[in-house]
Amino acid sequence: MTRLRRHARPQSGAAILSAMLTVVLVASLAASMLWQQWRNVEVEAAQRTRTQSAWVLFGALDWARLILREDARKGGADHLGEPWAVPLAQTRLSTFLSNDRSDALAAQAEQASFVSGQVQDLQARLNVTNLLQDGKIHSPSQLAFARLFAQLNLPESELKGLTEQLLAAHGATLVAKPNMAAPLWPQEVAQLAWLGLSNRSLRRLQPFITLLPERTPVNLNTASAEVLYACVPGIEMADAQRLVQARSQSPLTTLEDARKALGLNKSPFNDLAHSVATRYFEVSGLLQIDQSTVHELSLLRRDGAEVKVLSRQRGASGLPAQAVALQ
Repeated sequence: MTRLRRHARPQSGAAILSAMLTVVLVASLAASMLWQQWRNVEVEAAQRTRTQSAWVLFGALDWARLILREDARKGGADHLGEPWAVPLAQTRLSTFLSNDRSDALAAQAEQASFVSGQVQDLQARLNVTNLLQDGKIHSPSQLAFARLFAQLNLPESELKGLTEQLLAAHGATLVAKPNMAAPLWPQEVAQLAWLGLSNRSLRRLQPFITLLPERTPVNLNTASAEVLYACVPGIEMADAQRLVQARSQSPLTTLEDARKALGLNKSPFNDLAHSVATRYFEVSGLLQIDQSTVHELSLLRRDGAEVKVLSRQRGASGLPAQAVALQ
């Protein structure tokens, strides 16, 4: 009898241990299944947010195009007092939707969604493309960039390297090192780092330069004082600031208005380098849905009443933007 009891104790302990192992295994499997289910839900939610963001931002872009078309129909000069130049502050998405709130879940989602945006005149900046003309350096444009570099305290050597690399990318023969492969032609300002501009210089230049597919004049109605100083030969920074002050009171309708505002006897302006109208715009849209933030930049070209989207780039907040296929 005593011997049977001695054999029963080890068997009882093994049974308890097996039961505990079974419980741990079942708990692990359950936790794994719950994690997998949670992950699938998160992936589905992220995909739904991306789809919603794409449609909302596309709608915002279409609205910006409508505003630019209406502005073109009215005619006249383009200036910062027009409707397209007024930025859209962060606004609840529900503000633009119907007041019907029969769907409680949809209404709650709308309340957590915000949209903001802005249309910017890209011809308010110096165009890097202007540095070349017919495969050669365009001296007046190079002088404008040199004045801008000097105003921003940037090294002149970087401008020289930039022009040489642009020539190489364009396929010209005047390159510093003929044995090296020609660089790719940049598609956006950030890619000018390929051509030798430092990160510090790029950050300083970002508000004042652009990269457009063709040569463009500077819009005197929208350009900053720094850009005006750079692109108008013979004037000082004080003159550029005075022109900005004058146009804020009465927008410039012709280049002659700009000459009168500066009080000059001879006009330093010409139709190839200066203008009071714009064809190229950039639309910036920012959409926040719950914890997700999506930023989109679109390049638009306006020819008469036709406003065409040339490119779109979209990225999450804090991440590099990626090209978006045009719809």
